[in-house]
Amino acid sequence: MKLRLILGDQLSLSLASLTDATADDLLLMCEVRQEATYVKHHKKKIVFLFSAMRHFATELSDNGFHVHYVKYDDPENTGSLLGEVRRITAQPGISEVVLTAPGEYRLSEDFAGWADALGVPVTVREDDRFLSTPTEFSDWAEGRKQLRMEYFYRDMRRKYSVLMDQDGPIGGQWNYDAENRKPPATGLNVPDTFRAPPDLITQDVMTLVETHFADHFGDLLPFHFAVTRDQALHALDTFVANRLNKFGDYQDAMIQGEPWMYHSHIGLYLNCGLLNPLECIERAEAAYHKGTAPLNAVEGFIRQILGWREYVRGIYWLKMPEYKAMNFLDAKRPLPDLYWTADTQMNCMRQCVSETKQNAYAHHIQRLMVLGNFALIAGLDPDEVNNWYLLVYADAYEWVELPNVTGMILFADGGQMASKPYAASGSYINKMSNYCGSCKYKVTVKNGPNACPFNYLYWDFIGRNDAKLRGNPRMGFMYKTLDRMSGEKRDAIKDDAHRFLKAIENNEKV
Repeated sequence: MKLRLILGDQLSLSLASLTDATADDLLLMCEVRQEATYVKHHKKKIVFLFSAMRHFATELSDNGFHVHYVKYDDPENTGSLLGEVRRITAQPGISEVVLTAPGEYRLSEDFAGWADALGVPVTVREDDRFLSTPTEFSDWAEGRKQLRMEYFYRDMRRKYSVLMDQDGPIGGQWNYDAENRKPPATGLNVPDTFRAPPDLITQDVMTLVETHFADHFGDLLPFHFAVTRDQALHALDTFVANRLNKFGDYQDAMIQGEPWMYHSHIGLYLNCGLLNPLECIERAEAAYHKGTAPLNAVEGFIRQILGWREYVRGIYWLKMPEYKAMNFLDAKRPLPDLYWTADTQMNCMRQCVSETKQNAYAHHIQRLMVLGNFALIAGLDPDEVNNWYLLVYADAYEWVELPNVTGMILFADGGQMASKPYAASGSYINKMSNYCGSCKYKVTVKNGPNACPFNYLYWDFIGRNDAKLRGNPRMGFMYKTLDRMSGEKRDAIKDDAHRFLKAIENNEKV
């Protein structure tokens, strides 16, 4: 009899380790403290995964499989994956442990020693639910000076014949990102996201999380995530029918009180296996061909999955474990309390942290250009920022979070992913949101106590990283502007930045 371990982000009947499973095998799923607390995951994230795991175990049983499911509060639960597998393999009759490769490097390293620890053969199969393998990405990357996502994405479009017209892209362009940067228009009527009422299984998990994870970040209620494949498919179809048509235009826009906007909110379902990437791509492409969604929206959505998602996974496995320790800009400032409390007078930060706390979600511009931009220009420590992003979002696993934060947000990899730091002053946030109108600070004021902190922190960031960034060809204009500033102006920037950064180090309200 084979023991087949299924991890919490492997909730797919098409999982590689299940392809030849029979009713004679034993399928193991377990809720363990090791995975729930290696960072203190958002309460909603734990509810989502534990509930989805329990529903998937029921689906497997309904399909005739023999499932051994270990709940978190089982008194015999050892609290670790290895401990639970050892408990089973200690019983007679287990000839082999079979599993699908994990998504995180730490688990991959763990599994490498399991055969010796368990005394039975351990077979790790490649996770073929992605559209590119780590080996394929490594082959693509070999010999390239710069690993730019755009060129990888084009190759993936060709490989899967997505939005293609013979040998070229439909519409004559590979990328319509330039059309996807509209600021929020007045009077937008944003359709609500998909909502699934918690069933009894989910309610039981919510009680468990409130009991055992009360000190974790985030709001438990309201909970409305999909926890089954059918619900996740409904969420996907709801997005394609109701929001995809305007996703392209407004994917970068931010509106106070509208956390969901026109985004799909399916990343958490993709990343745990309830959805597969190709079916999401095919539904969006079909909407274009039916005329229900424009090309800029469909291409932008597909690029996030076929391009960006596959690309960051490729970067992760190509660069680990060294990638995790990178800190090109030598940023060391501790993460301020406002990332946990939202207790700040900067309205953009207050909105984005509050919505993260409430929803275990924020869309990509909130993550990159508000929360991430602040972390970059304030010089926050990459380890602390990475841990925060990993634990607060329901779609976050290290393979997707680490490249996005270390590479795109913090430029901590020195430009291996991004061609320049994604630093911006308050004017960008003002253009793409309505946050600034309700802020104590004035976005048009550059210095002094009433100035938007993003304004002087931006130029302080440019100045203090002169030695490492001035040679970047995409930073030339910024340094020419800095060089033209008077000494008085530069002193004012330094003074404002020093005052503000000292305040957040002391966890004063800013």
